[in-house]
Amino acid sequence: MLKTTLRSFFAHKGRLLLSALAVLLSVAFVSGSLIFSDTVSRTFDRLFASTSADVTVSPKEGVSESLPTGVVRTLPAALADRVASVDGVAAAHVEASVENITVVDGKNEPVGPTTGAPTIAVNWNITERSPVKLTSGREPSGSGEALLDKDTADKNKVSIGDSLTVLAQPGSFKVEIVGIAAFTTTNPGAALLYLDTPTAQTKLLGKSGLATSIEVDAADGVSDEVLKQRVAAELGGAYELRTADEQAESATAQLGGFLDVVKWVMLGFAGVAVLVGVFLIVNTFSMLIAQRTRELGLLRALGADRRQVRRSVLTEALLLGVVGSTLGLAAGVGLAAGLIELMGLLGMNLSAAEMVVGVATPVSAYAVGVGVTFVAAYLPARRAGRVSPMAALSDAEVAGVGRPLKVRAIAGGVVGAAGAAALVGCAVSDKTATASSLLGLGVVLTLVATVVAGPLLVRPVIRVLGAAFPKVFGPVGRMSQRNALRNPRRTGATAAALMVGLALVGGLSIASASMTASFDDQIDRTLGADFVVQNSSFQPFPQEITEKVRGVEAAGTVVRQRFAAIALTLPDGKRIESTASGYDPQLDEAARIQYAAGDTKAALAPDSIAMDKDYAAEHKVRVGSVLPAEFAGGARARLTVGALTDMDQSGGPGMEGGLFMGLATVEKYQPGGQEAALYVNAAGGGDAAELRRGLETALAPYPQVQVRDQADYKELIRQQIAVMLYLVYALLGLAIVIAVLGVVNTLALSVVERTREIGLLRAIGLSRVQLRRMIRLESVMIAVFGALLGLGLGLVWGVAVQRVLALEGLTAFAVPWGTVAAVVVGSVVVGLAAAVLPALRASRMNVLAAIAHE
Repeated sequence: MLKTTLRSFFAHKGRLLLSALAVLLSVAFVSGSLIFSDTVSRTFDRLFASTSADVTVSPKEGVSESLPTGVVRTLPAALADRVASVDGVAAAHVEASVENITVVDGKNEPVGPTTGAPTIAVNWNITERSPVKLTSGREPSGSGEALLDKDTADKNKVSIGDSLTVLAQPGSFKVEIVGIAAFTTTNPGAALLYLDTPTAQTKLLGKSGLATSIEVDAADGVSDEVLKQRVAAELGGAYELRTADEQAESATAQLGGFLDVVKWVMLGFAGVAVLVGVFLIVNTFSMLIAQRTRELGLLRALGADRRQVRRSVLTEALLLGVVGSTLGLAAGVGLAAGLIELMGLLGMNLSAAEMVVGVATPVSAYAVGVGVTFVAAYLPARRAGRVSPMAALSDAEVAGVGRPLKVRAIAGGVVGAAGAAALVGCAVSDKTATASSLLGLGVVLTLVATVVAGPLLVRPVIRVLGAAFPKVFGPVGRMSQRNALRNPRRTGATAAALMVGLALVGGLSIASASMTASFDDQIDRTLGADFVVQNSSFQPFPQEITEKVRGVEAAGTVVRQRFAAIALTLPDGKRIESTASGYDPQLDEAARIQYAAGDTKAALAPDSIAMDKDYAAEHKVRVGSVLPAEFAGGARARLTVGALTDMDQSGGPGMEGGLFMGLATVEKYQPGGQEAALYVNAAGGGDAAELRRGLETALAPYPQVQVRDQADYKELIRQQIAVMLYLVYALLGLAIVIAVLGVVNTLALSVVERTREIGLLRAIGLSRVQLRRMIRLESVMIAVFGALLGLGLGLVWGVAVQRVLALEGLTAFAVPWGTVAAVVVGSVVVGLAAAVLPALRASRMNVLAAIAHE
């Protein structure tokens, strides 16, 4: 049996090729994501471990920032002398480092990363742990000199002697580049600008005598832990102390968010590839078994029992899984290498030579590849085991033609009812967490139900789709329709591969369109200012820009917005960490806020705070409640709830509760922050176009901020939502590629299965052109059937997703009809493309050989 199985596998290797390709794609994304994330983690672990001081002394972190506030927390530089006197300290260095700067050249073009990585300005203090070394020029000395890292200098064509402008929180200043420093470790993608220590303190931190941290080197024979304890005994508990390992761990944790995004995006692609590939593999083995009915019957007649036949088919599946997994693992290495090269283009210089392939990677690769093929082939293998020895004497098939679909109808109905109940529960739930859980359950169950019950829909839907074919295409159209109806299970499974991808696209497209419509509506209802001055990535900007805006002749009211990281203890005992906004008292001139209780004056009063009414009700907060608060940096306050808003929104990312307060309160407890946005109105109701020209002229030296009106602001939101759509369309592309493989595979195997039939049709006068047309029409019907199922399912999912969004204040519902139409048209194109090779092969058959085919 083993020899027979191996011969059978290699005899049908051409027919298994497309299934192997589906396995390859699934495994490639799994292994590629693991290799890439492991490589980045290992690289940065080494970087942080080699560059971290033995002990680092820094200000207490307090409340973590979910959105940047622009506040630079400092400590006295004189601490370095105290630390240096501690027994076991070899040296203590002052570090003055900030990331809230922008560097521009003489043309006001930014000099720094364009990928979201920071531009870091830091004092020049070279030790054996420094990530750079001076390679040309000299060290900076004095307020007008600086060094730049080589990667940034090369990318922006900056040379020694060039003049740059640094836009820092205390104010902008010019520097001359006097030296270039090259990275001695992996460049994490940031731009580094070095100043001498006095200049860094005064120009970056606002005054001399300050530092952002103290870097401590241990004397020989003193461990980091012992040194940390000794320094802590000297300084008390006023500061944060970390050993080199702890500092590296903290830095790695911050990097983990980026790695998680990359990993889960790629695993999402792998999941889609696995899900769609299952249908392809099921169809392949079902058709191969149907075509080998006589062969399997002969095995049974020669003495093979059912278990041996079943094991034979499963062994072929395992061989397919091993081959596909091996090729997929190799493709995953290539995919990881491609990602590493892409990171290099984005500024993160990783080395493909240091690629990490951990034990988990091949284990996961073979688990996915072999597991998928084994599961997908199990049901066809069971059917193969039921082949009777008498099948060797006939042309009977076990493809399932004519078998009743009652079991599928019952199973699909039960699972579908459960899925529908979950989606209805999601729609009526008033808790976001509950609604999200029910949404996930409903999506899984309705998808399973549609796959199970899909063959039941084949006959009614295909009859409607192909109703006009006999009139338009004559007998060829009628035969194509009947071929699609011949085996509902096969047609349903083939269409299901396309359905999965289109259901995802349909649901997420509706979600994104609804989000866009909701944000447009909120901007129309709430934004009252003529213009908003803001950074595209919502990074804060220095107060120098605020003064420039106020100096514009046509500018009237200017309302500042700042972010504050805050922790509140609520009456129900829950402690939340969120981001609150602080505004100037003229907020009503810049925004239209609806209140359920209180007003803007009460909300912005000293030591007061406003909150969303629904969030307040959930946590037993009312007007007059006094809430203990802690700000970033450790400042504590007791804030009185002055107003409750009724804005159909509870905040945004990192802004739980829709919290805001007066700017004076923010400055009192979190001093030194930077503006997140400026809301500007024309003076005396003047010309908005004139104001815009004045703002753009005044802000030309500050490329980090843009001037936007309502239409521009909406476009910014659309662009951010579009990032999600690009991911959706990429998933769709992958699903379509595998679905096309599935349709090609089904048609190709169907052509082999119908060889004698095709020969007879050709013998009685069917031309090659008519034969190709018949196969193309069959393919189009299958593809459109899958598209309609997918869009219908996606519409249901989209409605449910919108109800979850509504709980977060995004209440508008929109269907992107253009996308829907494009998907239907695209499915026709997919069907035509998938039929090209099978139709060509069928038309080239020798008529007499086809008639004589066994």
